[in-house]
Amino acid sequence: MKGEARILDLLNKVLTVELTSINRYFLHARMYKNWGLDRLNEHNYKKSIKDMKQADDLIERILFLEGLPNLQKLNRLMIGEHTEEMIQADHDFQLEQMVLLREAIEASEKARDFVTRDLLVDILDYEEDYLDWIETQQYQIAHMTIENYLQANMSDED
Repeated sequence: MKGEARILDLLNKVLTVELTSINRYFLHARMYKNWGLDRLNEHNYKKSIKDMKQADDLIERILFLEGLPNLQKLNRLMIGEHTEEMIQADHDFQLEQMVLLREAIEASEKARDFVTRDLLVDILDYEEDYLDWIETQQYQIAHMTIENYLQANMSDED
């Protein structure tokens, strides 16, 4: 089934964001692990795996629409140097991603490509939930101080 060029272009843009996201959250996970922040490591690692599955779904959809998935392009990772900066960068990244997803959903609706629309809505739902988690982390930092927040995200082991 030949997909519309505009839809394929947007799917590749969303794929680029997902591939970027895999790398950023994986690196953040390993930074948190290195710092002993095991709960943040686990949460970011799971996010990178989820993004990998979303990228796989996008690749399959692009191929089904007889397009060529572009796996060679990544956006800037925007990696923070400390926890607050990392969480803020994640917040900004999520907001940018959601703008693109909404644009792609709207274009899919206009093209009457409801399968692509459903795929993108599923991704958007997950990303909105993740943004909510990030905003909860920012709230906790603001109200319990960064020191207490970091201590709360360390492992209970040792």
